[in-house]
Amino acid sequence: MSGLGHSNMSGFYTGDNRPLFNPNNQMELQQYPRRSKPSISPTLGELLKRVEDAQSDTSNYSTPVHHHHQVLELGYACSSMPPSNPFVLSFNNLTYSVKVGPKMPFSVCGKADPSPGSSETASTKVLLNDISGEAREGEIMAVLGASGSGKSTLIDALADRIAKESLKGSVTLNGEVLESRLLKVISAYVMQDDLLFPMLTVEETLMFSAEFRLPRSLSRSKKKARVQALIDQLGLRNAANTVIGDEGHRGVSGGERRRVSIGIDIVHDPILLFLDEPTSGLDSTSAFMVVKVLQRIARSGSIVMLSVHQPSYRILTLLDRLIFLSHGQTVFGGSPGSLPEFFGQFGHPIPENENRTEFALDLIRELEEAPDGTKTLVEFNKSWQTMNNPMNRTRNVSKLSLKDAISASISRGKLVSGAPNNSNLTSSVPTFANPLWTEMMVLSKRSLLNAKRMPELFGIRLGAVLVTGIILATVFYHLDNSPRGAQERLGFFAFAMSTTYYTCAESIPAFLQERYIFMRETAYNAYRRSSYVLAHSLISIPSLIVLSIAFAATTFWAVGLDGGFSGFCFFFFTILSAFWAGSSFVTFLSGVVSHVMLGFTVVVAIMAYFLLFSGFFISRDRIPSYWLWFHYISLVKYPYEAALQNEFHDPAKCFVRGVQMFDTTPLAAVPVALKLKMLKSISSTLGMNITSNTCVVTGTDILRQQGITDISKWNCLWITIAWGFFFRILFYFALLLGSNNKRR
Repeated sequence: MSGLGHSNMSGFYTGDNRPLFNPNNQMELQQYPRRSKPSISPTLGELLKRVEDAQSDTSNYSTPVHHHHQVLELGYACSSMPPSNPFVLSFNNLTYSVKVGPKMPFSVCGKADPSPGSSETASTKVLLNDISGEAREGEIMAVLGASGSGKSTLIDALADRIAKESLKGSVTLNGEVLESRLLKVISAYVMQDDLLFPMLTVEETLMFSAEFRLPRSLSRSKKKARVQALIDQLGLRNAANTVIGDEGHRGVSGGERRRVSIGIDIVHDPILLFLDEPTSGLDSTSAFMVVKVLQRIARSGSIVMLSVHQPSYRILTLLDRLIFLSHGQTVFGGSPGSLPEFFGQFGHPIPENENRTEFALDLIRELEEAPDGTKTLVEFNKSWQTMNNPMNRTRNVSKLSLKDAISASISRGKLVSGAPNNSNLTSSVPTFANPLWTEMMVLSKRSLLNAKRMPELFGIRLGAVLVTGIILATVFYHLDNSPRGAQERLGFFAFAMSTTYYTCAESIPAFLQERYIFMRETAYNAYRRSSYVLAHSLISIPSLIVLSIAFAATTFWAVGLDGGFSGFCFFFFTILSAFWAGSSFVTFLSGVVSHVMLGFTVVVAIMAYFLLFSGFFISRDRIPSYWLWFHYISLVKYPYEAALQNEFHDPAKCFVRGVQMFDTTPLAAVPVALKLKMLKSISSTLGMNITSNTCVVTGTDILRQQGITDISKWNCLWITIAWGFFFRILFYFALLLGSNNKRR
């Protein structure tokens, strides 16, 4: 693992320059509690100026050893800030239950005799049951328990990821209830899954996060300084220029990937940091390094809360407070050092050489399988907490109000994204660090960089459009102005317009890959949803223009369409509008449908219906009245009619002359002389002279036969473009309603 290289390991020193991996540290666990209040190092936000000064002496970031030591020496030297008025996150009597489907008992002849109370047990599952505790600035609180014990649910409850109406109890910071809007700004939540763009490097990933999270008032050089300091803080110097990678591209290791996931959420130096299983799937060394990074973040003035399945002995030395859960109930709460005393008094002393957490988890699992479950341990914990009540000493630590504490934190440089404080708490920190146009620029830049790193995606789409255009150009090569030529033109336009929509289906997996990254980034206000929709729309236009030019240039002159250069320009804009509407429609569906295969099925089916009601297979006046509404919402209808009007607009252009009127009937096989006799007979009957050169059907007649009389070609073009904007707006609302991370 590159993150474990020499330069990273050399930086892991304690505040007094003792090596982190000193064997004496193994005895640290025996001296709990280790401190009355941890010393808090200067924050990285406060150190930015000093880092910049240091960088002015050496502008070369590519000197990893020198720069690495420099930043870490600044960040973790002995000069510590006084722990004045720390933050205290308290949670009391948290209870959360969910409705589950009732278990239907086996019945005979439709009758069932459920036991009393069984319906309630079957329909409600308690995930959290009266949980209380406290987490303090400068400390790491870990939530432990077996799978299904409620660890992630508790972290979600504290991070405001459970709907207010579903969660009972209170969560306060310095005694005041946190507004949801404020919590999003001063906190960060790191998911269990590492959701990152695979083709970006570590440094690029963190830099984009900095551009989202840090305010526009900070210069780009300061943002770069913050990212460089963060790379060293996370121990990622050796991997800074390595791509994240995925199944098809080799990238960073699992531990480095996890630290990058943490880094993108702490780049703005949050006061509260929540992590869901940050060590899962990592080897013991990588897991230890991750928690060591979290310890540094806590010491810089943050409250860190994480869920962890089974910490190793070394990780336990880094944790300050533990909460053990069993089926949503607290079975232990306190410091790791009090575990032996707790279980000794409970009657199950921990053997001297046993890993304390492993012993506790094994004992809890044994009790869960017993008839009474963990009831005795839960009751004992309550009485033990009452006797010892280790939280009494923290009740009066912070006398400062939440508003003043956050203002003081911002003035110290803790919350890098904070604006200058004023009298209003919720406005002392902005909801979003940057204005909308800045977010759009950063999102566009990131998307274009991703597209540049994966050119095969656009290349395949361009190839598909070119192949389709070449096939159409050869099949419909130089159509003549005969009745068959007119009919073949109709088929060409119907197929061409429907093809533009079908080739837009690639947008489904494109957004679905970003879906969860988008949800993670917008959950804690990295950027606005509207910024994402606008940027997503803007960066799609250049590729659509290229595709439209390729298709129009391949087919227009080869097929022999009418109108010259102006006709070609209108045909190009018609193709472009069709691509725009199709791309918008598919993008909207990708925001609604969360599965790729389901999305493709829905798109193909709806596009087939659009083609059916477009007016090609059946003209408007022949469509049943109860289906006429579908004709008007068909996305294929408008570009199809616009292209037809562009082709058949000239009333002087003739497509059927004299005897050609019989070409599409069974009389086409009779001799020409007989056809001329029939023309004379028709002429005498109608009282007008029809010769073999008389124009019978013009372009406008064909439009009339197709029922294309109600909307002009320019209006068809504007309507198609408007459909595209309409679906982009729907996409925004789909994201607004569908990207809620809160549990119900």
